[in-house]
Amino acid sequence: MPDTLTTDPGRDTDSVWIPAQSTTVGADNDYPEEGPSKTVSVDGFWIQKHQVTNTQYAEFVSATGYVTVAERPLDPADYPGAPATNLQPGSMVFHRTAGPVDLRHLSQWWTWTPGASWQHPRGPRSSVRGRENHPVVHIAYEDAVAYADWSGQALPTEAEWEVAARGGLDRATYTWGDEPERADQKLANYWHGEFPYLPDKGYGQTTPVGSFPANGYGLFDMAGNVWEWTADFYGEDRSTTPCCGTESYDPSQPQFAIPRRVVKGGSFLCADSYCMRYRPSARRPQMVDTGMSHIGFRCIRR
Repeated sequence: MPDTLTTDPGRDTDSVWIPAQSTTVGADNDYPEEGPSKTVSVDGFWIQKHQVTNTQYAEFVSATGYVTVAERPLDPADYPGAPATNLQPGSMVFHRTAGPVDLRHLSQWWTWTPGASWQHPRGPRSSVRGRENHPVVHIAYEDAVAYADWSGQALPTEAEWEVAARGGLDRATYTWGDEPERADQKLANYWHGEFPYLPDKGYGQTTPVGSFPANGYGLFDMAGNVWEWTADFYGEDRSTTPCCGTESYDPSQPQFAIPRRVVKGGSFLCADSYCMRYRPSARRPQMVDTGMSHIGFRCIRR
């Protein structure tokens, strides 16, 4: 068996080998969706060292002519009662607030933005120029799957992703160990400063992939930068594994019959005062038809 830092001999030379193993995933803590912790077994697989970048996604689009969900025209019949401004192609964009806000209301820092897409991450007048090596964002689930299929890869399961993120550390709280980041360290791109209005210098947005230290398997940004899609449907905890999209619907929003998949890893928006979900066990649901300015992905090869 090759060691974990062996380069993938296949199409993607940016991947490393994760050995087959049985280990613990999940956590029994104050986040009920992360428990109960359990032992899982995974076969060995290759996984990309970095999140897929704007340059890599541009190569895919150039080769295939693919149009992402955020760029496609909307059918008003699918959204009865929606304002006309919301019926234009677009995506959800993060905007810093002017000052402290009630953190219970996400709409204060998230805005539906017509014209926002992977090519225009902050809106129609923005571009990815100068951000070629940043992770691609505004990626809906099918956009990630399309890239994975084209590149001869796949999206990881939640268990595969979490095993890789832990870097060989059993039950560790963070990708780097059990102790939180110290003031003199820079271990991951999560929110440093006052959320959601005053980030510390160098934080508060995506950074080029590989800007922070790798974990024990040589993988970068398994904590922070952008959330990453996995192949699994979302269940309310680790004991619930939906078999299909309908079982993953949000019971609190019955008007939205949209499947939800698990995203992992947290993002540049995870603040300790609000959302400590840049830990390996952390997870959240994401509607498959919705990309945002903090959601990307990486691929695996089995």
